[in-house]
Amino acid sequence: MSWRVTVRVRGRVERDTLDPLDAALDALERRTREAAEAPAARTIARRWAPEDQIAARAEVAGPERWRPAVRAGIDVRGDGSLQAWTGAPERRAVEPAKGEDAYAALRRALAAQS
Repeated sequence: MSWRVTVRVRGRVERDTLDPLDAALDALERRTREAAEAPAARTIARRWAPEDQIAARAEVAGPERWRPAVRAGIDVRGDGSLQAWTGAPERRAVEPAKGEDAYAALRRALAAQS
């Protein structure tokens, strides 16, 4: 079963297909860490607070190709903070437990779904 990883950073979209889920989550984590280190984008038309901007969005979907049973990911905000989420089209935030980062919270949420 393959998992699709889609990463959107400032208008650029990268897609990859990986197997198993752990490899897809590792790729998602690596790419969002890179995006979190990049400087925040500036907008011309409207002013946004850095914590309100989504600088990058990384999503893992699968294992089905046409109607994936699982859709989850991490949003990188303009201030470099991370927010894990599950579900689509309505995203539900995954709050980290004590001592957990967004990546561990996402893995926990996905383990609970399967």
